[in-house]
Amino acid sequence: MAGMLANSVLLPQPSIFLPVSSSRSSRSIRRTLVMVKASSKPSDSVSASTKSKSKSSDAVFTAPPGFKPPEPKRFAVKPGKLLDVLGAAIGVLLRLGAGVFVSGYSASFVSKDAIPADQYALRIGVIVIKETSKLGPRPEKPIEIYEFEGYVCICSRLQVREMVTVLDLDILYFPCPRGSPNFRPMVNQMGGKQQFPYMVDPNTGVSMYESDGIIKYLSEKYGDGTVPLSLSLGPLTAITAAFATLGRLGKGNLYTPAKLPPKPLVFWAYEGSPFCKLVREVLVELELPHIQRSCARGSPKRQELLMKAGHFQVPYLEDPNTGVNMFESAEIIEYLKQTYAA
Repeated sequence: MAGMLANSVLLPQPSIFLPVSSSRSSRSIRRTLVMVKASSKPSDSVSASTKSKSKSSDAVFTAPPGFKPPEPKRFAVKPGKLLDVLGAAIGVLLRLGAGVFVSGYSASFVSKDAIPADQYALRIGVIVIKETSKLGPRPEKPIEIYEFEGYVCICSRLQVREMVTVLDLDILYFPCPRGSPNFRPMVNQMGGKQQFPYMVDPNTGVSMYESDGIIKYLSEKYGDGTVPLSLSLGPLTAITAAFATLGRLGKGNLYTPAKLPPKPLVFWAYEGSPFCKLVREVLVELELPHIQRSCARGSPKRQELLMKAGHFQVPYLEDPNTGVNMFESAEIIEYLKQTYAA
């Protein structure tokens, strides 16, 4: 777990631009956008109307009957889910912790009274650890990434997600699993081919394929220009990234018929958490667009989530379509399937 300085200020949520249609010409790409204004209020995280071919575009979503968000339980594993968690954790070990820490991460022991109880810190009994980081420029609008968990792009996807974690960026993800009807065809229209990951930065107008190029761009634009060693070892990086996916091979690859919500979900998570990975697989399979608020160790957003929810733990899901806010990965997965699976 990581925290932030006691005097840190809450980061404002930016306006989010949700693509709804696009067309490509020989010289430019025209994209129709619906502006999504994100609010800092827990019950009004995102607001938008998404035009889509999905038959559920006008559907009204509600929580499952009798649904009650579970109480958060730190590091608890639901019975029967241990193997899933272990499989998802393989990647963290093989990638030597890549995707766990924010850029410039540092930690120091402080006295118990040095950090107020309402400020996030790593607390283990009477031990209190103050964790900090050094962030680069913050984008005004979330960067958009089109990708999926499939084996073809899995190494590239993993590396880009790790870089997003290092830079502590909020990303508007458009899942593109095989057979999905909405966002996968859009990538072909915007870029000319179905290749993943595909990044669009609405702050600069830059769009591109290729993980190495995306990583370099993000580092130079929103960091100090340095690419972490774990992402710059060439073939060794690709090999370890490939082996890191073996525990969950095939998950998040194929589309599960689902109802497309009018508003993107908000997903507090980071790449190095096996619990977050399990939820992300389902978000991809159901083709649910979501804003991932990255909050790895050293992220100021840990304090923000603590103040928002009264507790810090990831994954944490905010669903503006139903008003549900909840912790616990296994229960989040059940909720997503019951609410959105067709």
